[in-house]
Amino acid sequence: MIPTSLDYGPLFSWLEESELHQWGQDLPELVAKQLRRERWGDMPEWEETMRRLPEIDPLFTDFSNGVKIGDISLMDKGRRLALQATLMGLHPWRKGPYNLFGMHLDTEWRSDWKWDRVLPHLAPLKGRTILDVGCGNGYHCWRMLGADAERVIGIDPSAKFVFQFYAIKRFAGNRLPIDVLPLGIEHMPEKMAAFDTVFSMGILYHRRSPMDHLRELRQLLKPGGQLVLETLVIEGAEDQLLVPQDRYAKMPNVWFIPSPDMLISWMSKNGLKNPRMVDISTTSIEEQRTTDWMKFESLTDFLDPNDPSKTVEGHPAPVRAVFVAEAPY
Repeated sequence: MIPTSLDYGPLFSWLEESELHQWGQDLPELVAKQLRRERWGDMPEWEETMRRLPEIDPLFTDFSNGVKIGDISLMDKGRRLALQATLMGLHPWRKGPYNLFGMHLDTEWRSDWKWDRVLPHLAPLKGRTILDVGCGNGYHCWRMLGADAERVIGIDPSAKFVFQFYAIKRFAGNRLPIDVLPLGIEHMPEKMAAFDTVFSMGILYHRRSPMDHLRELRQLLKPGGQLVLETLVIEGAEDQLLVPQDRYAKMPNVWFIPSPDMLISWMSKNGLKNPRMVDISTTSIEEQRTTDWMKFESLTDFLDPNDPSKTVEGHPAPVRAVFVAEAPY
């Protein structure tokens, strides 16, 4: 059974009437299976958090200038503090920020900064069906909806992130055409060719086979659809590649960090057309940091205290780049 707090009814109904109806037939059982995984021992606490959220008409939403939900006049300071205490049941909050009825949910990442870097390079999202692979709690999905996407579907295998998304959607409106599924890209049908735009941001370096990941992304796109890829890169020529032997910035699951030219070559070899880098930036301690909503270690703890141009392991400090390409017709 899918918890009632995760309302997939509107999505499943839409799928029945769409060109994705065959996928939709298998999806309820797959979602339920993913949520039954034994390692989600905290799920009863997450469900209790959802049960305690107030039912309130927001009167106001804005997804084009951030993720802002609810008129500040609808909650006094006491109710906002109570809402904050309730949402802390889903700590840590990594992607955001969110503004709920005047309450600032200050996440670890300033994901709005990444969106500002990505947005100028997107094919117009108006009327498009979008897939966001590894979307976390769905912050960028909201921004895609704010850019007039017709339907936004995020996938992320972390059930806690899914609950965080639906906590936000509880206030924004359950009928909005946006959802997050507890799936990884490996759960998507092969050669699906169903989405106008596919995003993969902060995922490639976590994949054991980046070439397979690029192939999977291409096969999710409709002919002529746009891929938006954001990932760690290192400085160097087309033959430069970092393969951390142990950890990278204290992360154990970083497998490959290519140079921009190497990644463009990989994209071309996977059949993507006109791959190009459109942005590159060094991650700052202002963009990724510990907050009241994410109290664990963050970027400051991952860098060499005597040389912030390096990680604690001695690797180059995080530099992130955005690439775009199109699927062939």
